[in-house]
Amino acid sequence: MAQQQQISLPAKLINGGIAGMVGVTCVFPIDLAKTRLQNQRSGQQLYKNMMDCLIKTVKSEGYFGMYRGAAVNLTLVTPEKAIKLAANDFFRQQLSKDGRLTVFKEMLAGCCAGMCQVIITTPMEMLKIQLQDAGRLAAQQRGVTSVVSALKMGGTSGVLSRSYNTSPAPQIMRVSATQITRELLRTKGVKGLYRGLGATLMRDIPFSVVYFPLFAHLHHLGRHSPEDPAVPFYWSFMSGCLAGCIAAVTVSPFDVVKTRLQSLKKGANEETYNGVVDCIRKILRKEGLGAFLKGASCRALVIAPLFGIAQVVYVVGVGEYLLGCTP
Repeated sequence: MAQQQQISLPAKLINGGIAGMVGVTCVFPIDLAKTRLQNQRSGQQLYKNMMDCLIKTVKSEGYFGMYRGAAVNLTLVTPEKAIKLAANDFFRQQLSKDGRLTVFKEMLAGCCAGMCQVIITTPMEMLKIQLQDAGRLAAQQRGVTSVVSALKMGGTSGVLSRSYNTSPAPQIMRVSATQITRELLRTKGVKGLYRGLGATLMRDIPFSVVYFPLFAHLHHLGRHSPEDPAVPFYWSFMSGCLAGCIAAVTVSPFDVVKTRLQSLKKGANEETYNGVVDCIRKILRKEGLGAFLKGASCRALVIAPLFGIAQVVYVVGVGEYLLGCTP
């Protein structure tokens, strides 16, 4: 029994890691659009929607501009997804009695898994957001520069102002995750990497509480019979997609708050926040309730395939196969 648990844990970590890397590679451009849409303020909207954001990103930053910050995610998503999925399995096993779990215990297991993953999630998203949002800030600055140049020319037409404006446009600062990490550690210590920890907990704990029990029940519906627990891989994928989509939209307001708090650099006239409560209050007062759903559709499009892929890799047992644990 001890040997089985010892073998299964590395296998689960491998499953979570592979699933995270494959999923992130597939959906990262949509995640970048989500971050930029969430950071937009009313009256300063550069992007109309997800497609507009992606098109403008490619035009101004090239194809690889859509993958700004992907290296951070690919590096840290392996331990993050491994911890999340393996922790949920561990707590479900500990809380089960005779192999059966109540809905409350399923939610409790998901809650514990969400708490465990923030050790990796918070610094990962902190760094990712700075890199993803750099293009939006540069585009906003270019817009401000164009307006100022036009005003200096005494109200000339837009065509003339573009023709005679010779001042160089602000360039996107090519800052690496390593540079940001060093600067945060130098100025604020380890605490700097965990900025927005409270908001991350507010997002990830409810997400796991909703996602894992919902996935377990949807996945259970795909069994051929009580005697045959095998589930087709496509059913695992659809269960992961649907559960992930519902959980993502449910916690989207907390994701907006987290993104705003973790954005270190602000654009022109963008306010700063002193904690979660202050952030919620200012968003409500200046942008209304609708602001809490910014990027919700993008987040659903990110999380649905990400967790669909994750569950296929996890349920099929790629890690067990690689370690030779399965027949």
